[in-house]
Amino acid sequence: MRQPGDREPAPGPLALVQDLVNTLDIEAGRDTLVTVADLVAFCAAHGVPASAASAQDLAVVRRLRESVRDACQAHAGVDVPPDTLTALAELFRDAPLTVEIDSAGRCRPAPRPGLTRAAALTARVGCTVLLAEADGTWPRLKACAAHGCRWVYYDHSPAGRSRWCTMSICGSRAKMRAYRDRSRPDQDRTTTSNRGRQ
Repeated sequence: MRQPGDREPAPGPLALVQDLVNTLDIEAGRDTLVTVADLVAFCAAHGVPASAASAQDLAVVRRLRESVRDACQAHAGVDVPPDTLTALAELFRDAPLTVEIDSAGRCRPAPRPGLTRAAALTARVGCTVLLAEADGTWPRLKACAAHGCRWVYYDHSPAGRSRWCTMSICGSRAKMRAYRDRSRPDQDRTTTSNRGRQ
């Protein structure tokens, strides 16, 4: 999936999480996860068993998508809403993980064997997030701070302080709005504020 501003995509397994959330392009009004067939195709492209997916699976995955978007926006400075925290707890409870230990004694989370459809995809997302948290890459997966955008991007900047998917579009708009607000006479700001409360 092409990223805004020609950003590099998220590394490794985090690309799955990024691709899932960005199946909805809020600014363009384009959703590629509308039908069960869309879900099956997405899962197949990411190696998740979902051939017998249902409308209920689609609803679960769409809920997961927006909940993860909220979590990624927290990485840009916006707290995760309480309802989203509840939704994530419920979603991950229904997609249990197990611990795998290899011959060298290393351990990692893995989806519980036998999971399919929405539960399998949710468990894969859960594993990916846990591993990314452990290696420090999870906080760099962010949702654009522009309310009308919220595209999920990976912050490759050295300091990790990026707030917009593209500085040239969303960042520029935000800076222009801030400039206009600062340039407006105090009387105009007071009048506008009072109108907003009426």
